[in-house]
Amino acid sequence: MEIQNNQFNYATLLKQVKARVAFAQKKAIYAANEELLSMYWDIGKLLSESQKQIGWGNNALEQLANDLKNDYPKVKGFSVRNCQFMIQFYCEYNQQLTNTKRPVSYLGDTSLFLPVSKLGWSQNITLMQRVKDLKARYWYMVQCLKNGWSRDFLVEAIKQDYYHAHGALAHNFDTTLPEIQAKQVRETLKDPYIFDMLTFTEEYDERDIELGLIKHIEKFLVEMGAGFAFMGRQYHIEVSGKDFYIDILMYNAFMHRYLVVELKRGDFQPEYIGKLNFYCSAVDDILCREGDNQTIGLLLCQNKDRIMAEYALRDVHKPIGVSDYELSRSLPKDIKSSLPSIEDLENKLRSIIE
Repeated sequence: MEIQNNQFNYATLLKQVKARVAFAQKKAIYAANEELLSMYWDIGKLLSESQKQIGWGNNALEQLANDLKNDYPKVKGFSVRNCQFMIQFYCEYNQQLTNTKRPVSYLGDTSLFLPVSKLGWSQNITLMQRVKDLKARYWYMVQCLKNGWSRDFLVEAIKQDYYHAHGALAHNFDTTLPEIQAKQVRETLKDPYIFDMLTFTEEYDERDIELGLIKHIEKFLVEMGAGFAFMGRQYHIEVSGKDFYIDILMYNAFMHRYLVVELKRGDFQPEYIGKLNFYCSAVDDILCREGDNQTIGLLLCQNKDRIMAEYALRDVHKPIGVSDYELSRSLPKDIKSSLPSIEDLENKLRSIIE
């Protein structure tokens, strides 16, 4: 018995020591990365300022790159292209440079901190080249750090426009759900939702939209994402002897939870959250069975004010997200009639071929 305890204690000790070594290795990597970025920042500053003062061209940059490669043959990163990235790196963040003299920046108009120095050089280059909106860039930076995105994954995420699909969603999932579930819900819901199967030329209301979505249920489910099943429109629930009707009720088989969808025409209003919170509580108590996770709410409105929405969600205990939705617009009759028909296009193409 004593031997088993000794073995267990040794295994625990070994695990703790290895964890400490791994922490030291990561810390050393982060420190080396920050120093590398600091060096690139300083070189970018020297090159940028000297270019303004002297006005040298690309030939001087090529000569500098060759000299640096000759002097430091074992050090990579002194190609002409990388030197150009260093200049861009400095110029991108020069106005937001803090007193720490590190390659980080604060955005004065949004009070957001850009964790530039925590990212790898290739990730920084990717963001500089592909993401010009600083709010979107900040969001991608945070995702890289929180989820360990590689440079390749970051490129793919930008191509798929993850920011507009997931980053613009106003929600309280991080405070109302366990971390893993919150991440899963964030990645499942989108902002905005594009209901391009619906067109309206006259005045319409929320019920018209509901009916249109149900009429095109397949496209609606595709837009909502994988795993969603439609449970009903104007879904009836009874609370304290009174009747209530949920705009659209869905169930996600992958997340094992109900989704209460409320549709609102026009701008977001804070009072919408209270009603949705009520519906989520009712579904949890009335419909949820063993194995079901907490119900989530999704408010869809034509124009949300994200700051207002986040204030409205701050002290709400049910997990709720607020997204925009977009509808297709019917073409005016005079424009529509002037467009060629499919038959016209086919005849034109046939005549060209002949």
